[in-house]
Amino acid sequence: MESLEAELERARALDVGDLADAIERIGFECTRCGACCKANEIEESEADDEHADTEPHTATVQPEEVRRLQSAGEKEYDWRDVARPMPFGVREGEDGPEGETFEWALQTDDCGDCTFYEEDEDGVGACSVHGDRPLICQTYPFSVALGGTSQPMGEAVDEAGMVRAHECEGLGRDISRADAEELAATLRERAVRELASAIDVRENYEPARPDQGVVVHDSEGPKRPDGTPVE
Repeated sequence: MESLEAELERARALDVGDLADAIERIGFECTRCGACCKANEIEESEADDEHADTEPHTATVQPEEVRRLQSAGEKEYDWRDVARPMPFGVREGEDGPEGETFEWALQTDDCGDCTFYEEDEDGVGACSVHGDRPLICQTYPFSVALGGTSQPMGEAVDEAGMVRAHECEGLGRDISRADAEELAATLRERAVRELASAIDVRENYEPARPDQGVVVHDSEGPKRPDGTPVE
C-alpha cells in the first residue's frame, strides 16, 4: 500500500486531459433527480434498526468548505447547521454521544436528506447553495482510484483509467468536451485536497479522552461537534 505522500504526488500528476477522456467515455449529464442528495435506501438485512429502511445522506466536507457554506445564500449558518461529525466511530454512551471520528459530513434534515437539498412542486431537485457546494458534490458521480481519497455514496458501477463512476441515473449520457474538462480539473483538485487533508489529520492526531465526548479530527486539528477547537 502506497503512503499518503506518494498518493498525493500521483494526484498532483494526474492529467486533466486523460481524466476528461475517461469522463467522456463513461458519459454523464445531471438529471436533477436528487438521489445523490437524499437519504440512502438500504436493504432490510443491512439496517441496524428493524424499522429503518434508509441511512442519512453522508458526504465529506472540509473545514474551509464548512466556513464557506456558513455564509452562503441570504442567511448566516452556524457550524452545526452545515456539518455534523462523520458518524463512523461515534457511539451512544451513558452521557450521550461519544467517540472520535475523522472529518465532517454535510448536515442532514429529519428525513436524512442533505440540509441544502430542495425540491420544487414537480419534484425536481436543486441545491440551495449550488455555487458554494463542496468538491465532492461538484464531482459526483465520479471519483479517482487513489487510496486516501473520499468515496461518495453509491457503489462504483463503471471505471475508465483512474476514474470511477458511482451509481447515478445520469451516467451514460453525452457530455461536451468543455464540461468533461471542467469536471476533470475539479476532480483532480478534489483528490489533491483530500489527500493533503488526510496527511494533516494524521500529523495532528492525538487520541481523544473518554471524558471529551465526541471529537472530530480534521485537517486543522481536533474539534468539538460545534466546530470549536479542542484545547
